[in-house]
Amino acid sequence: MCESPRLLRSANLNLFAASAELIRKDLAGRKALAEALGVAVPKSWPPDLHGSEVMRFTLDQQEMLPDQGWSFWYVATRDEPSELAGICGFKGRPDASGSVEISYSILKGFQHRGLATEAVQRLVGWAFSHHNVNEVSAETLPHLRQSIRVLEKNGFQRAGAGSEAGVIRYVVKRSWLN
Repeated sequence: MCESPRLLRSANLNLFAASAELIRKDLAGRKALAEALGVAVPKSWPPDLHGSEVMRFTLDQQEMLPDQGWSFWYVATRDEPSELAGICGFKGRPDASGSVEISYSILKGFQHRGLATEAVQRLVGWAFSHHNVNEVSAETLPHLRQSIRVLEKNGFQRAGAGSEAGVIRYVVKRSWLN
């Protein structure tokens, strides 16, 4: 197991904060990542939108300025044996207004089990544990009903157009949860 990665737990999941060391293990292959995290890594790894190009970009960012959790988190089941199920995380640190954007991708074999909902819930709670975070946002496409359902189950409300054409934005504010 690699040097104690930051770990968050929920009822059914362990979330490991990405570090430069973990990303290098991921890029080295499933076996290296499995050994580093102490979990099985399915043959279908990595999840959609997290291929080697994205991982190399994230690694460069981590090496320049470690993010202390404001990047992505590896999502693993707490079943025995534990398996890597996806990635959930942030697209950077909170901005000056206290907003941070979250994203998530669960491997197909682990979908429809509530894992994305649980991972988002845990990370939204983690984000709001930081005094400088006032809102968490997410963007998705209007036809991705499952993605929208994950957000709605976590208290997100539609907030209009997203940053690209055809994308919609959802937000949850700290004040709504109090």
